[in-house]
Amino acid sequence: MALLIALAVGLGMIVLLALWFFAIYNGLVRLRQEVKNSWAQIDVQLKRRHDLIPNLVETVKGYAGHEKTTLEEVVKARAAAVSAQGVDARGAAERGLSGALGRLMLIVEQYPDLKANQNFLALQEELTSTENKIGFSRQYYNDSVMQYNTRIQVVPANVVAGMCQFRSETFFEIEDQAERAVPQVKF
Repeated sequence: MALLIALAVGLGMIVLLALWFFAIYNGLVRLRQEVKNSWAQIDVQLKRRHDLIPNLVETVKGYAGHEKTTLEEVVKARAAAVSAQGVDARGAAERGLSGALGRLMLIVEQYPDLKANQNFLALQEELTSTENKIGFSRQYYNDSVMQYNTRIQVVPANVVAGMCQFRSETFFEIEDQAERAVPQVKF
């Protein structure tokens, strides 16, 4: 009888341990999928941005055709951003594209007729909206990465994470110190 009780208790402990393991494992998988989903949301917005750029370049080209170097830089930066793979490479390529777009917008300031063109205004509004969505998507991605990375590092989930090869994800960060700087406002 005592052997039967000991066997039942031992079996119960094994079942509880298995349930604990599966609960933690499933939670880690869910968080990892959330990180992937949040990256996909950034990817959707970046694709939208990439699709807008050729139309913007063509519109500017009609007014500022002699600004060929800047237009070519934007096209090259877009191509690099479209072909980049992974969080780090994609972040670097997108920073390059943002810089090229910034230079393009500086050129636009020199052409009052272009700034008043309805097609250009609509494209600029779409691009601004897309940039805002990219910012929100990056924030969601980083929040998801933080939750996932925290979960795989805390006890007892770190035991399951180590056994099942869960690895930390990379944050989407600004590496350019100029982008991190606080803008100076002067009147």
